[in-house]
Amino acid sequence: MRQAVIVSTARTPLAKSHRGEFNATPGPQLAAFSVKAAVERAGIDPALIEDLVMGCGYPEGITGKNIGRQTVVRAGLPLSVAGVTVSRFCASGLQAIAMAADRIVAEGVPAMVAGGVESISAIRAGLPADIDPWLMQHKPDLYMAMIDTADNVAHRYGISREDQDLFSLESQKRTAAAQDQGLFADEIVPCATRMAEKNKDTGEVTLRDVVATRDNCNRPGTTLEGLAKLEPVKGPGQFITAGNASQLSDGSSACVLMEATQAERLGLSPLGAFRGFAVAGCEPDEMGIGPVFAVPKLLARHGLTVQDIDLWEMNEAFASQALYCQRKLGIPGERLNVNGGAISIGHPFGMTGARLVGHLLLEGRRRKAKWGVVTMCIAGGMGAAGLFEIYGVLLGQTKKLDSNFCSVPN
Repeated sequence: MRQAVIVSTARTPLAKSHRGEFNATPGPQLAAFSVKAAVERAGIDPALIEDLVMGCGYPEGITGKNIGRQTVVRAGLPLSVAGVTVSRFCASGLQAIAMAADRIVAEGVPAMVAGGVESISAIRAGLPADIDPWLMQHKPDLYMAMIDTADNVAHRYGISREDQDLFSLESQKRTAAAQDQGLFADEIVPCATRMAEKNKDTGEVTLRDVVATRDNCNRPGTTLEGLAKLEPVKGPGQFITAGNASQLSDGSSACVLMEATQAERLGLSPLGAFRGFAVAGCEPDEMGIGPVFAVPKLLARHGLTVQDIDLWEMNEAFASQALYCQRKLGIPGERLNVNGGAISIGHPFGMTGARLVGHLLLEGRRRKAKWGVVTMCIAGGMGAAGLFEIYGVLLGQTKKLDSNFCSVPN
């Protein structure tokens, strides 16, 4: 039986939306940083790649017009490589990897690239014409703001503000420690781009050459007292603050997947294997609990339990929903988001799933883990979960790129 293995991963640093290094970077260039680096790290002939599957939560504007195909060209891949875009909101990157793996297993495609990208800096505001009147009348919760769904989860399931802040503080601490230890170095490719800066006095906007080298959304100096002082965004009686919600950020991540025998023939040392994927629906007004439906479905298909999973990466859209899912599923805290999550590191919607897969495989190798799960909630009331077998030997992945930064032309 054919198997899909991941032979490389690469990602950009995560930069603050609107104020960070990628605030003026075109979508295809942002995606190409990771794709180009992942292919170079894999060390394969790019002509082996049949297709690129790019996840994007909001595939419109600068990430529209089939950004998957645009990324192929921007990354300098052969024109024989096709490209497609997929959107499942926050699970888009994970969905892309699952689709690429399915092509390999079902059809014997030799190599695929899959990943995710999001430029939250460039997402346009919604228009009334975007709304289906029938849905607005019969299921308006489909259009509910994510922050309101997170407050709902806190109210309905008794997730206290203090617990949410404690969870968020732990995320910040773990990310800061991981940065200090250089644990993200094997993932990140420094990216040369141009950043927009606005003069506060004149309003003039200028572009400045920059090189993004590390994640800059987290706040290492966060304290519980500081978090407690933050006012809820939706006012008194609510829970969600700027400190216990995911950071809005821009970035991309990509993986190269191959059929296992093809990778072995080329002498490659895969990071791990894709083993399964499950999705589930739930009420849109509590979309954050989606993982509690997707994860059991995934594990049951493979004869596994929560305790069999050595490492978990759950997207921290909000502390309220992440805490509820952890408690409901019974995930041990020492196995969950061991280097922090989206509350600290950031959450470019379409990118996150792909980033979590890459990080799970690399961190799992360090910890000699075997099984890992990536899971997240999804706007509209869904959950997704992916199962990965982590391999222990890694030869080529940790090698640095020949250049000091990813040379995608501006």
